[in-house]
Amino acid sequence: MASLQDIRRRIRSVKNTQKITNAMHMVASSRLRHAKEAATSNKPYAEKVAQVVHDIAANAGDFSHPLLTVHEEGKQLFLVLAADKGLAGAYSSNVFKEAREQIQDKANTELVTVGRKAKTHFKPRKYTVVREYTGFSEKPTYEHAREIAQYLIDRFESGEVKDIHMVYTRFISAVSCVPETVRLLPFQQDGERQAGPHAEYIYEPSAEVVLGHLLPQYLVTVIYAALLQAAASELSSRVNAMSNATDNAEELVAQLDLHYNKVRQAGITREITEIVGGAEALK
Repeated sequence: MASLQDIRRRIRSVKNTQKITNAMHMVASSRLRHAKEAATSNKPYAEKVAQVVHDIAANAGDFSHPLLTVHEEGKQLFLVLAADKGLAGAYSSNVFKEAREQIQDKANTELVTVGRKAKTHFKPRKYTVVREYTGFSEKPTYEHAREIAQYLIDRFESGEVKDIHMVYTRFISAVSCVPETVRLLPFQQDGERQAGPHAEYIYEPSAEVVLGHLLPQYLVTVIYAALLQAAASELSSRVNAMSNATDNAEELVAQLDLHYNKVRQAGITREITEIVGGAEALK
């Protein structure tokens, strides 16, 4: 049976851990508000850019562009967005599971990872990681998205890869995040226009020229929106994980307090019994 000193030491250790998890919960909650606002405010812009690009593509006719080229040969490339740090529950592991399910041919697949957790997960498992980005999973910027997009465009235009997919986590609410896979390149031209009212544009100098300039910008926008969604998902997962850890620590402290009192009471009872027994022996 553990001594009273051992139990007191463990209670003190659990309380110190509880203070840490509670502090991390408050920090993550504060960052989550900003990340959620950024993801929410960016969403209408990203959706509008996608709508405009598809409308222009529908009017461009027989249009050719390097980002529309379908390569028959080459490797697949996956952009995987995960966390730089742990203590975020199953956030990163869910992304990795989604990526592994989507990768059909490991030998002919290359990875571009965002977040230290992605790098440390895939490299030991013999995946080919050709580029790593770390240090901004919680606070992505537009320049980060531009840098990633430019690398993907260069790889695709060189013909080294035949298609590019992105695995990220879509933020739904503070308690719900869903890993998703989207195809980035080659860009799929939607030649059929949906029924109903739609915007009419005047293109200067032409729809083809405008679309040629918009396609790289569209890719940057999609990646930036995914980075914001992933950041909000990571922080919400960390908020929930730290909240659960704090609650569990509180329950553990209560159990240890009860155990401490039982051990102390047993010790007192044993001492009283020994005193009474000694007194009886002296009679």
